Amino acid sequence: MKNLKSNVFLLAVISMAVYVSACKKKNDMPMNEKNIDYPAAYVINGESSTISVIKLSSNTVTDSIDLMNSAGSMIMWPHHIYHHQSGQNHHLAIGVPGMDLSAGHTGGMPGMKGMVVVMDAVTGVLKKNLEVPVMNHNAVFSPDGSEIWTSQMDMSGKVLVYDATTYTLKNTINVGDEPAEVTFSADGTKAYVCNGMSNSVTVINPSTKVVIATVNVDMNPVGAWPSSIGKMFIDNEDGQSISVIDVASNTNLATIMLGFKPGFAAYNSTANELWVSDATNGKVAYYIDMGGNSWMKHGEFATGADAHAIAFNGNYAYVTNQGANTVSVINVSTHTKVKDIPVGKKPNGIVFKL
Repeated sequence: MKNLKSNVFLLAVISMAVYVSACKKKNDMPMNEKNIDYPAAYVINGESSTISVIKLSSNTVTDSIDLMNSAGSMIMWPHHIYHHQSGQNHHLAIGVPGMDLSAGHTGGMPGMKGMVVVMDAVTGVLKKNLEVPVMNHNAVFSPDGSEIWTSQMDMSGKVLVYDATTYTLKNTINVGDEPAEVTFSADGTKAYVCNGMSNSVTVINPSTKVVIATVNVDMNPVGAWPSSIGKMFIDNEDGQSISVIDVASNTNLATIMLGFKPGFAAYNSTANELWVSDATNGKVAYYIDMGGNSWMKHGEFATGADAHAIAFNGNYAYVTNQGANTVSVINVSTHTKVKDIPVGKKPNGIVFKL
């Protein structure tokens, strides 16, 4: 009888082990791995410390990724997100300033450190959690994907360039005071850093890491957003304006006065419209070039409280609403809202994997 009980117990242990193993693996994937093998939008939820994954074919949230470090603790206040594809590999780079920037993009307390998080976009597995000396605004892959660039939001501003494979520091580039977003022109020939306290944009050669030019703009520039028409659009928060920089000549061609604090600017080449989010009023305003870089407001539409990032995919635009905890899907042709997608708390950055 004793041997029978022992055998039953042994079988139960083996069965449980098999069950746990089956739960942990599905197609050789651990339980915490995803399988995001479809076109998707990734939305960074700052307060929730999560990424909402929106399946583009249905415009529904199909997955959520918790942002946890290697010690199992929550990664606090992630901000913007960028994607790079190399063959079949899809990677995400996330800037983590560690504080809430939804009310404005100014520097934090002295001694605050930032973070760069690198993640596999398909599996959701954390590849690297890299601490940087000073709080940062974003982390972006170089055009060829070999490097990760991030700013240091300090009075003595710098841009740090890391190897995207080894995560070792390759270059330190001096820029203006309190730099925010680091971006690249659409053709990848130039990098742009918005210096919030210097009211300027630093232009850098991505290959040589040499500063090419410093372009003066309006007050408190945050991001230089690329376009397919050879221009960068800079959102100046305190100036309540958009500066238009010519990529070829490194000159400030025009200043578009808005009458509201911009959250983000995105150019839609299909409609030839510049969309600018109006965080204060929960709207997006759109502008057209009447000729000679004379931009005129053409209309506006409501999205949600604290409208922020704008991203285009075909005939649809996706707008993150930090105060409403939603992403608005907008028909580009009609400028009408298709739906609001509930996501996490204080969504800000958004990027596509197609």
